[in-house]
Amino acid sequence: MTTPPPGCPAHAPSAADAFAETAVPLSGPRFQTDPVALYREMRREHGPVVPVTLPGDLPAWLVVGYRELHQVTSDPVLFSRDSELWNQWERVPADWPLLPMIGRRQPSILYTVGERHTRRARMVSDALEAVDPFELRRYAEQFADGLIDTFCTRGETDIVSQYAMLLPVRVLAKIYGIPDTQGPGLVTALNDMIDGRERALAGQQHVVRTVSELLDAKRTVPGQDVASRMLADADASGPDGFDTEDVLQDLMVMMAAGHQPTADWIGNTLRLMLTDDRFTASLSGGRHSVAEAMNEVLWEDTPSQNVAGRWAARDTRLGGRAVAAGDLLLLGLAAANGDPQIRTDASVLTGGNNAFLSFGHGEHRCPFPAQETAEVIARTAVEVLLDRLPDIDLAVPADALVRRPSPWLRGLSALPVTFTPTPALAL
Repeated sequence: MTTPPPGCPAHAPSAADAFAETAVPLSGPRFQTDPVALYREMRREHGPVVPVTLPGDLPAWLVVGYRELHQVTSDPVLFSRDSELWNQWERVPADWPLLPMIGRRQPSILYTVGERHTRRARMVSDALEAVDPFELRRYAEQFADGLIDTFCTRGETDIVSQYAMLLPVRVLAKIYGIPDTQGPGLVTALNDMIDGRERALAGQQHVVRTVSELLDAKRTVPGQDVASRMLADADASGPDGFDTEDVLQDLMVMMAAGHQPTADWIGNTLRLMLTDDRFTASLSGGRHSVAEAMNEVLWEDTPSQNVAGRWAARDTRLGGRAVAAGDLLLLGLAAANGDPQIRTDASVLTGGNNAFLSFGHGEHRCPFPAQETAEVIARTAVEVLLDRLPDIDLAVPADALVRRPSPWLRGLSALPVTFTPTPALAL
């Protein structure tokens, strides 16, 4: 048998061949300490589509090229969201740690495709779009002030654990129709579920119970809230439409996807404003700089670093790689945002430019009303904190700040700060 010449397109290496020799483990401290340099090395050594391995040595492609990621997310037929297509399911153990993220036979909107996904996405968007933006802002201010009241008299706190990680889900619970009394327990459960450790399953079960009880209550007494609107749309969708279980699954997705990335958006924005000279000078009364900092974070320090995923519906080529039918493609949002092919001058595409891929792209992107909801919550959180604590400052050197060790979501483990103690508003 004749050995094919190097680089022969007809004999390009399959995913399995590439993974066996050159795959990069999608784990390790560099996703935490220096992801920019890591993605630069990946791109230099492998090109825009990188062979990687997931826990258990399961193969996948990480798409780090901006154009290639745009291509993948623009073609939902070739690059499907249907996880049943994955050619590695027989190797996935029942206790695989990424099953909550890359699940099989998932009934939620994440894995629905085609016309049914379009209808389902419209139901979610309509329910969120009907939220009064002034009420949303008022709820965010109310909960932000309440959280600040718990630590403002002390002169120090950890902004991540005592503020950013507690705020988004409280606001989301309010607009979804969940009683305020269930908010604190829901915060703990959702954070446990996302954390993915020993309490993850218990946290997930608590969230399921909370949303199930919510839908039972709204079936009896509908209100002006997201859950009631989604139930009404499901009832009107006909026999081939959606049911209560579909609404439950989608509310779970909306809650998880809306909480953690927004919390990290808050934390990453405050880190930037407290450590970068361009923003530190305008912290006091500098509301105009908050939007600029938030936009820069979505380009340079996006909370959604890598996202799973898409599955090739047939053999194809992408970025010079031979992608086999059923191969898993991971969306390298952070890497694509920094692609030098479209960032020839790294400063050009930030301030005010929204061409980042941090909310995804294509028909499976984060719905625009969800993006707007996240932006209102995050911006309100930052503005209220700076209004209430105008001399806030880091309590540790900037290089001592530690990121959570995750290749998926990028956020701080803690953001310790000091400030002049002030009275609580409730006093």
